[in-house]
Amino acid sequence: MSIPAPPTSKSEVAYAWIRERIANHAFGPGYRLVLGAIADELGMSVVPVREAIRRLEAEGLVTFERNVGARVTLVDESEYVHTMQTLGLVEGAATALSAPLLLEDDLERAEEINNRMRHLLDHFDAHAFTSLNRDFHSVLYEPCPNPHLLDLVHRGWSRLSGIRDSTFAFVPGRAHHSVDEHAEILNLIRTGADPLEIELAARNHRWRTMDAFLDARHPKTASTSSATQR
Repeated sequence: MSIPAPPTSKSEVAYAWIRERIANHAFGPGYRLVLGAIADELGMSVVPVREAIRRLEAEGLVTFERNVGARVTLVDESEYVHTMQTLGLVEGAATALSAPLLLEDDLERAEEINNRMRHLLDHFDAHAFTSLNRDFHSVLYEPCPNPHLLDLVHRGWSRLSGIRDSTFAFVPGRAHHSVDEHAEILNLIRTGADPLEIELAARNHRWRTMDAFLDARHPKTASTSSATQR
């Protein structure tokens, strides 16, 4: 006899509902989150909605403004850079720690996802590409045995999804390089490369995407990261 799953709390329902709309940009940057209206939409009181918004605030997806209330966090270039720099560091480390724990099935799954990303290049869909990109990296960092580091990676991805819809929509040319770098990372893991080499490959992969974004916005400005260093 199967044991029924525990009921999901109203706060969790509200959190998932709001977060999904932030992720798909139904609630875009600067959108005002009216507790009463959301509570009415979900058929619950404002208490669980307030709890959900506080959780989203802790993740950096929502900000509170005096005399205004809760709003979806505005796009901020410096915030994007800081998030990408930090995510490059923690995701690189998590990927290196995960590498010895990845099975061949995991690597084949990541390779299959990367192949799907490569097939999208001919008829580019930035949103689908971005979703697959997250799936690819998730396969490589989720086995990380350090729960604190893994939590930082999750927080970084959550913050990133609230800052921008897709870097690849802004710099689609970066997608071609991205899939090639994915293949390089997989090869390093498969061949048992030094953990530091894997960490740097994953870190620089993230930072090159950041640099492509910055170069597109400021063509005459030199890249701010050390992603080109080997």
